[in-house]
Amino acid sequence: MKYYIITGEASGDLHASNLMKELKNEDAQAQFRFWGGDLMQAQGGEMVKHYRETAFMGFVTVLKNLKTIRANFRLCETDLLNFAPDVLILVDYPGFNLRMAAFAKKHGIRVHYYISPKIWAWKESRVKKIKAYVDRMFTIFPFETEFYKKHNYEVSFGGNPLFDAIENRENKDETFDHFIERNQLSNKPIIALLAGSRKQEIERILPVMLQVIPRFPDYQFVIAAAPSITKEFYASVSKGNDLSFVYNQTYDLLQQSKAALVASGTATLETALLRIPQVVCYKMSGGSIAYRLGKMLLNIKYISLVNLVVDKFVVKELIQQYCNPDNISKELDLIINDEVYRSKMLTNYEELNVHLGGAGASARFAKMIYEDIQAIKA
Repeated sequence: MKYYIITGEASGDLHASNLMKELKNEDAQAQFRFWGGDLMQAQGGEMVKHYRETAFMGFVTVLKNLKTIRANFRLCETDLLNFAPDVLILVDYPGFNLRMAAFAKKHGIRVHYYISPKIWAWKESRVKKIKAYVDRMFTIFPFETEFYKKHNYEVSFGGNPLFDAIENRENKDETFDHFIERNQLSNKPIIALLAGSRKQEIERILPVMLQVIPRFPDYQFVIAAAPSITKEFYASVSKGNDLSFVYNQTYDLLQQSKAALVASGTATLETALLRIPQVVCYKMSGGSIAYRLGKMLLNIKYISLVNLVVDKFVVKELIQQYCNPDNISKELDLIINDEVYRSKMLTNYEELNVHLGGAGASARFAKMIYEDIQAIKA
């Protein structure tokens, strides 16, 4: 069968690639065409656009790139119809994907949404479009299932594919000595810096993280560089700091770290599943006014997925004006040096396994997708 997949960022590329791998196990005749990244490309098929060419974040950035965005929509619409897939599989990326869902529905193409947009946190009204245009929604968090149930929309929960990505990672038995030798790092203990995957995020968050470095001279701070961001860009943001980077080794870096400073997002959950204590750091444009406005508009108690999944305070969230060097340093010192505090966080991490269903999610989702299409074609 023919599968057309659209994702717009690095995490989507990861999850879609694992889904493709499992779909090939279900369907020996699987053909793929996709908007994605290098990991999806490694699974075979034809890539139309790399996500680094389509990732536009923020109102101003979108306005500046409207011509390109419109051209991408036209290209995607034409390409989708020419490929004539058995199913369109959308991975998060709602600004682009919900429009493509509407287009596909209009032209009789079955639509599956794999990894729901975060409409439970922001723009809840988008649920109307999902109910109208999406034939099957596959959720990866239990609280998403409850959210859709509230809106009388049936979804399929199959666990969280991050378990598979982490379990199947390369170098999971690597030693600290081998890691630092391979990456030409010092032998000091490591603090990992995960400052986001988009330029706008990195510009806001990384400079604050870097101000913490002089306060911890016994540690080396290493950036988990986003695949689509150049070293030159990181250098321009760091303003003269001599930084260490690793590319395409986020899990390897976290595994060898004493602790991590992490921008809100999927990375917070990845860090927890690898059992690394963390401080969640997030800043947006607009200062304290944006923070107060966000608290009024967002429909969630927490911004980190760790806290959301277990529905309690597990990791410290430092947001907007509270995301400053003093607060970050105070929390980092606790998770490094206070054994009771550190152990409590690690113990709370164990609850994630209970809530998220363990390994095998990618295979479960692939089976559901394949069987759904088979049933429609029968």
